[in-house]
This record gives sequence, structure tokens and C-alpha cells, in this order.
Amino acid sequence: QVQPVESGGGLVQAGGSLRLSCAASGSTRSIADMGWFRQAPGQQRDLVATISRGGATIYGHSVKGRFTISRDNANNTVYLQMNSLKPEDTAVYYCYYVALYTHWGQGTQVTVSL
Repeated sequence: QVQPVESGGGLVQAGGSLRLSCAASGSTRSIADMGWFRQAPGQQRDLVATISRGGATIYGHSVKGRFTISRDNANNTVYLQMNSLKPEDTAVYYCYYVALYTHWGQGTQVTVSL
């Protein structure tokens, strides 16, 4: 089992952009869905976006039109392009992938300042 490794989080001003990456490069199983959840302090973990192996996508309501998820099947990597960021996007972003069962990353902090 391979834990996905996230990168790309950080601090950005409102209106700015960030790109998150998540690699499950050591996985030996075929990966089905990949995606991102996020969790703000005191809040539940919510879906940000998910993408199937064939490229079908689902977005959380609050990020539609601003975030774009994509993946590279050859390298077992998923990306999250986040544009027009808002302070309410501040959270720890967790990557996951499904290969027999769900594997979670350790999370990367995204902070959006006014």
C-alpha cells in the first residue's frame, strides 16, 4: 500500500491561484478514482473534486467554476488547479485514491488571506 504524497499548498492572497499535486507513484494496483477533500478547523471533511480513471469529474458546489481537477494515469498523479481563491477556501487539503480500498494522504495546508 502506498500513501499518496501531496505538494503545492501554501499561503496566497484572495483572488490568487495555487496548484496542488498528489502522487501515488509506488502503487502497483490499478487506480480507480482520485481526488481531493478538504477540512477547515472545526468542520467536517468535504469533497472538493474527484476524477475517475476515464476522466469523469465531480466538484463540490463551492468550488465549481474556480477549481479544475486533472490526472495523469501513466504516473498515478492527480492535480488540482485552484483559481480565484477565497478566504473560505482555507483548509487542509487531503488527496485520496482508490485502489482496492481508499488511501489518504497526510494533507497540505492552503491558507488564503484577505
